[in-house]
Amino acid sequence: MHLASTVLSAYIINSLVLALGVGLGATLLGTYLAYCVVHYDFAGKKVLQALILLPLAMPAYIIAYTYTGLLDFAGPLQSYIRESFELSGQQYYFPEVRSLGGAIVMMSLVLYPYVYILARTAFSEQSQKFKEVSELAGISAFEHFIKVSLPLARPAILTGAALAMMEALADFGTVEYFGVSTFTTGIYRTWFGMGDINAASQLSGLLCLFVFVLLILEKSSRKSAQSYSSRQGQGSMAKSLSMPKGILVLLLCSLPLIFGFVIPFTQLGIWAWSFSDASSFSDYASNAFNSATVALIGTVLIVLLALLFSYAKRLQPTKANRFVVQFVSLGYAMPGTVIAIGVLVPLGWLDIKLNLFTSTFFGFQPGLVLSGTIAALIFAYIVRFMSVALHNTEAGIQRIKPSMDEASRALGDSKLQTLTRVHLPLLSASLLSACLLVFVDILKELPATLVLRPFNFNTLAVKAFELASDERLIEAALPSITIVLVGILPVILLTATLNKIEKSHA
Repeated sequence: MHLASTVLSAYIINSLVLALGVGLGATLLGTYLAYCVVHYDFAGKKVLQALILLPLAMPAYIIAYTYTGLLDFAGPLQSYIRESFELSGQQYYFPEVRSLGGAIVMMSLVLYPYVYILARTAFSEQSQKFKEVSELAGISAFEHFIKVSLPLARPAILTGAALAMMEALADFGTVEYFGVSTFTTGIYRTWFGMGDINAASQLSGLLCLFVFVLLILEKSSRKSAQSYSSRQGQGSMAKSLSMPKGILVLLLCSLPLIFGFVIPFTQLGIWAWSFSDASSFSDYASNAFNSATVALIGTVLIVLLALLFSYAKRLQPTKANRFVVQFVSLGYAMPGTVIAIGVLVPLGWLDIKLNLFTSTFFGFQPGLVLSGTIAALIFAYIVRFMSVALHNTEAGIQRIKPSMDEASRALGDSKLQTLTRVHLPLLSASLLSACLLVFVDILKELPATLVLRPFNFNTLAVKAFELASDERLIEAALPSITIVLVGILPVILLTATLNKIEKSHA
């Protein structure tokens, strides 16, 4: 009741505005980028296609730190304005980056690829016949986009927007750093500031309600995709643009990449290069080792479990098995703070019962065996990122023809031998992709790690957050740029896959 009468309304309003704002921003950026890339040929297009997904490697909380250092009152841009025009701080207006609007812009710049990927596939699948009919009817290119292309791609665009909105609801680092009160910051403050696990659980339940509504909307948009199927004959052909128009389109399409990756990455590189505190380098090595350790353990366990679930579904495609696979995939939609509270409550209860048992019968207490070690952290990672691995393992297994299983059985192989001798070699690429994506996601994960990590156990993400919170942005650059560099690897993989899919539709 205390939360309801004080801060709950701010949590609800800010969370809704943030999600809707990011959804709209990501939709606008991703849709116009996808349409231009699919429908036009212009100078520099291939380079743009290779780089356009790079903002995915830039976590929202890192781009927030970077732009704060650039755009804040004491930053280089405002300092240059004051010095050049001899102005004081009260004589000019500059947008406040640490605000709800600033958070929306930051997240839109790194989340537009969610919409771009799905919209690009949808636009590339649209038949060239639709464009020819529009031209015969005297419809302009803009009218064709509004009346034909956009409605056909609507389900895919809405799905991408829903994914971006769920990421916005799950964000903690950006809104906490900007001082915006949302559900994720409220859960963290209620638990760490007030020590009230029950109130934190209640807030987590409300946030889950918002997420489930988005999941239902996203699922309904995918159901309606069947009625928008547009694949008839040759896919959409790109129109060659003249040099002036091509340069203009290239400039417009490059802006999200420049502001979402090039500028913040360059600034991080400058800060990291100029930083020379030797004592902090030892902390960096320790944090990097911790990050690699939990990411490696989590990746191995998650991919093995995903392979087990996918293979069980292939062997016995019953409703029960399909339900289990769908159920364990829901964790990716849950914010890290919610999963952390959901893990902390039962494991803390088990620790209490375990200590009571050992104290009663053996005269000693082992302490926090589950909730106070990396076991809780790994469990949270399994819940959060199982969907990422399942997507790859299921897709890989579905590409293997059932006749190969039958041939293996005819040769006398058991189910386990069929898996090791036939399936695993064929699944090597899918498993590698799953390992890479899960490893990077764990490396970037902040809220669950912040809540569940053991005492004196820092990762690169946590250290970057702590340093930035203390306004030590230059020191935060080295762990931040490390996360970004590692995050580029799955982006390269995703870009290659997307280009391959588009070629198959050509």
